Amino acid sequence: MHETTSHGANMSRQPAARHALWALGFRPFYLLGALLSAAGMLLWILQLSPHAPGVPLPGGMPAMLWHAHEMVFGFTFAIIAGFLLTAVRAWTGQPTPDGWRLAALAALWLLGRFFAAGPYPLLAAVTVTAFPLAVAWAISGALWRSGNRRNFFFIALLVALAASSASFHLALAGRLPISPLDGLHIALDVVLFIIAVIGGRVIPMFTNNGVPGTRATRRQWIERAALGLLLALLAAHVLALPEGIQAALALAAAAAHAARLHGWQPWRTLRTPLVWILHAGYAWLVVHLVLRGLAHLHLVPAVLATHALTAGTIGAMTIGMMTRTARGHTGRPLRADRWEITAYLLILCAAFVRVAGGAWPAAYGSAMLASGLMWAAGFGIYAVRYWPVLSRPRLDGKPG
Repeated sequence: MHETTSHGANMSRQPAARHALWALGFRPFYLLGALLSAAGMLLWILQLSPHAPGVPLPGGMPAMLWHAHEMVFGFTFAIIAGFLLTAVRAWTGQPTPDGWRLAALAALWLLGRFFAAGPYPLLAAVTVTAFPLAVAWAISGALWRSGNRRNFFFIALLVALAASSASFHLALAGRLPISPLDGLHIALDVVLFIIAVIGGRVIPMFTNNGVPGTRATRRQWIERAALGLLLALLAAHVLALPEGIQAALALAAAAAHAARLHGWQPWRTLRTPLVWILHAGYAWLVVHLVLRGLAHLHLVPAVLATHALTAGTIGAMTIGMMTRTARGHTGRPLRADRWEITAYLLILCAAFVRVAGGAWPAAYGSAMLASGLMWAAGFGIYAVRYWPVLSRPRLDGKPG
């Protein structure tokens, strides 16, 4: 994605949204995602804290499944939607939903949260599954009109996310002979691939632009190996291949992505927080793959790999992209202030404590509480600091 919105001739003729919040996809979805992430985590913490027993979660599904569902199908889907609705407009020079159409997408996402929080399993299944399909439809027109075939695969990935949501809800209703967590983990594998693709495009660019003298490079054979191995790992997961095969694929993917990250020269970014947070998030991707391989060999608990991906990779990459792209697309300076750096450190510490706590049974409960509080604080800071940024017009007066 470009650091500021790139509008073609077609975009110059688009009427401006009446309110800045509905001008471009990242605005409502970054804000809604941050609010859900912080509030949802606090609600989950209330279920874990011995000091607040009996605080009820909304009805409908077990508390642990609700927490996992909302972090993946709620928070993560919102950030992906906000990014793609914004990026596709920049890539194609074609309009993506704004105004009432964007508000309708946000309303569909909110309905998913409402129905998932109550005893409405069918409505939850329909609205949550429909959301990625609606986003796919929303970006398909711009991709088709522009002939941007390079990015058509994002449509397939959004459909895969919808299928994983459907499988989660069907399993929860007893209509599929699998665990709801199987659908959730397939969704996480698709999200992992999306992060790897987007990270490979933007991290080298942001590094070279933000850290003068850096030569972050992309080697074609490493790119193909890194992404190809993730697809192979996804297929092995779906097909439930022997654990030895999945372990080998995960460890090979870890090596490929470590080589990929090395080519981006992360050590040169340490004085540029807006860039190093993305490198840190990508490093967690490597950690996830290593732990995943070890888990398939029964050397570490599988939950460590899961939280390296969710708290580490997704947490750091999302808050990094949410600050970087929000600043670029609202005409603000591309530098992090002390509040953003604090949010970055909170999310990274939350990930470390969550994963380390999973390896130390005696501290597991305390680690979950501490990690959850730091996560909620990090995204809470983002929501408070960026509410005016996301809801007001660009500083330079440009559309978007």
